[in-house]
Amino acid sequence: MTSQDQTVHREASLIQKIAGSGWLMSVLAILVSLVVGGLLIAFTNEDFQEAAGYFFAAPQYALSAGWHAAIDAYGALFQGAVFSPKTGFAPLAETLTNATPLIMAGLGVAVAFRAGLFNIGAQGQLIVGAIFGAYAGFAWHLPVGLHLLVVVLLAVLGGALWGGIVGWLKAATGAHEVILTIMLNYIAIKLLDWFLNTPAFLRPGETNPISPMVDKSATYPIIVPGTRLHLGFIVAILLVLAVWWLMNRSTLGFQLRAVGENPSAARTAGMSVKRATFLAMAIAGGLAGFAASAQISGTEQVLANGVAGSIGFDAITVALLGRSTPWGTFFAGLLFGAFRAGATNMQISTGTPIDIVLVVQSLIVLFIAAPPLVRSMFGLNRLAGIKTPPSARKAAKAARKAALASTSAAVASNVVAAEKAGVDPLEAAGHAEPIVADLDEPAQAPASESNTTEGGTK
Repeated sequence: MTSQDQTVHREASLIQKIAGSGWLMSVLAILVSLVVGGLLIAFTNEDFQEAAGYFFAAPQYALSAGWHAAIDAYGALFQGAVFSPKTGFAPLAETLTNATPLIMAGLGVAVAFRAGLFNIGAQGQLIVGAIFGAYAGFAWHLPVGLHLLVVVLLAVLGGALWGGIVGWLKAATGAHEVILTIMLNYIAIKLLDWFLNTPAFLRPGETNPISPMVDKSATYPIIVPGTRLHLGFIVAILLVLAVWWLMNRSTLGFQLRAVGENPSAARTAGMSVKRATFLAMAIAGGLAGFAASAQISGTEQVLANGVAGSIGFDAITVALLGRSTPWGTFFAGLLFGAFRAGATNMQISTGTPIDIVLVVQSLIVLFIAAPPLVRSMFGLNRLAGIKTPPSARKAAKAARKAALASTSAAVASNVVAAEKAGVDPLEAAGHAEPIVADLDEPAQAPASESNTTEGGTK
């Protein structure tokens, strides 16, 4: 292979690697989802619908109306999530606030995914963690610093307990984690309803199911004055670093990844699959408990039915979009936090329903789950089939011919030796028969001919 062919081969391999990379699929999935969302915004715009009545007479008016409707909506979304001419970067703080619990819960889902477990129970784990943490927040009165630490630890304990139940049942009985997490989600929701109607949790003088406010000493400090951005965001960054180290540098992380890739091989290598399953779900639940602390000690500071919102379910999308990697989950959480923060401003400024953001999020999941569809949209499937350099093809062809010649010589030698020894030649060459059959399919004819002759003799 010449140096020029080697260069071409390296370039082809690089292009193939980029075309099939998960990061490119994630970016393209976001792009396609935004385009489809823009089309929906345009089609439902009143100006576009009016101009569409005379589309064939003057199509430019309808196209202009649809374009401006989509651009204005996404512009308002950006101003509500990142930068506004009136308030500067204040909306960015709201994006980071919304992203904090998504990142924490998304990390939990990602850890379970890497261990081969489809954890859709982050919602229930977050709720149980919130119950534990909230009670410590309003029922116990501890010094500043210690109180927040206790709340966070109890929230993590509650989430780990709820996730550990799934891991234990999966390891002990083989029950499927999807069924277990779905059922435990409902149990957690009903437990929250019950607790909020007990004297220990119900706020005095209230008939609505809501707890007392947690003590000020149990809340995360605000790190940007005038905003809701609290210390929990820094904790989320530290958790990303911790999970990265756990999964990529620790023995336990290696075992989790090995079990996720191939449980049978991991078991053969001496790893305990049951132990890894339990620990993966317990860690995932603990990370969801951190998300609960972000709600209890951060934004909500009270326990109510809507304390978890849809964070646990959105965390699944965040982990999928982030390809179950710590930093991928971090940036995916930022994106979904931006969607949450900017959706309200988009509706107020342009009248576009907030539901369009949910549509875009759902489309992202759809395209993330179908990489071949995304690759076909952008013609990336052709790049995956780039031809190898001519010299490499010639070398491979010569190697195949040499192997064929060697095999044919061995078969001929076996047949001659068998005839001299009085052994059936076909039995002597039996070990080479599959090779001959692959190269020359009519090789089956002698067997049928032999049977016919034998039948005729009889």
